[in-house]
Amino acid sequence: MAEDLRLRARLRALYHGASPTAVRFRYAVILIDLIIIGFFVAAPLMHHHGVTFYLIDYGVATFLAADLIARAIAHGDMKSWLKKPITWIDLFVLATLMFPAWLYNFGFLRVLRLWTLVHSEFFWRTVARRYDDTRIEDITRAASSLLTFVFVVTGFVYSSFAGRHEGIAGYVDALYFTVTSLTTTGYGDVTLPGVWGKLLSMAVMIGGVSLFIGLIQSILRPHKVTYPCPDCGLRKHDPDAVHCKACGKMLCIPDDGA
Repeated sequence: MAEDLRLRARLRALYHGASPTAVRFRYAVILIDLIIIGFFVAAPLMHHHGVTFYLIDYGVATFLAADLIARAIAHGDMKSWLKKPITWIDLFVLATLMFPAWLYNFGFLRVLRLWTLVHSEFFWRTVARRYDDTRIEDITRAASSLLTFVFVVTGFVYSSFAGRHEGIAGYVDALYFTVTSLTTTGYGDVTLPGVWGKLLSMAVMIGGVSLFIGLIQSILRPHKVTYPCPDCGLRKHDPDAVHCKACGKMLCIPDDGA
């Protein structure tokens, strides 16, 4: 029992602490995460490398499994940890790595690791502490959502249509189709066959345009600061707000630029 408590305290200090050692540890984890995400993007092109691909695949699975177990222990409350959508996405990504022969067709969803990383407090407390709860965070999250959408759809199109339809000969063709559909350019030189192809194209257009508009809105939206109102709890306010616009409570927002 005492050993378990010491392990939990040590992991909590590493994952949530502010010491130089903890910060360096989190930087290392995030750097490895970014390398892994690069592998996920390139995985469709590496699948034919046979043994090499599977060795890398299981190596990544080992790292992600260790990281998830450590995060769960550091969190303390397993039920609360399992209620987080990000946790379930990471668990599914891990499953596709542990059983690549059976779940390869779902391998394109591994890129969701990019979304979970950028939307995690772990990332913003470490790499982007000065931009946490700022406009930069909103823009970065919106951009990561759009980028994740592009690569998830590209992976799905590649795994579903490459080699089975003459319009999709390789990964670049799948990426080209995704981008032209997302931007509603629609040159017509690369299209997907059948009813399901048309439905997927429409889904890409609607989903992609929505995410792109969300990114533009996050860039053009008037700047707000995060300062929870002590009465009604409204979190976002104008930087020079004196009263809460929801309940009228007088505010005292710190001026970090002063």
